[in-house]
Amino acid sequence: MIVLFTDFGSTGPYVGQIKAVLYRQAPEVSIVDLFADLSPFNPQVAAYLLPAYVEEFAAGTVFLCVVDPGVGGKRAPYL
Repeated sequence: MIVLFTDFGSTGPYVGQIKAVLYRQAPEVSIVDLFADLSPFNPQVAAYLLPAYVEEFAAGTVFLCVVDPGVGGKRAPYL
């Protein structure tokens, strides 16, 4: 299972683009939309909320968390 946890918003193409890539790479894996509307550009909020939800999912679940504090900027990603 892959859980999406992003600030992309529920409108626009971004969540759909991520899902298209995930389904192409791993068509047998379930994808769950946990959040698409986290506080934009605010990784501190995501860091606070994510641990509250992780324990609700089975061991081995992958969380794809994307909250970009500087969209389009020249900086290294958080991993």
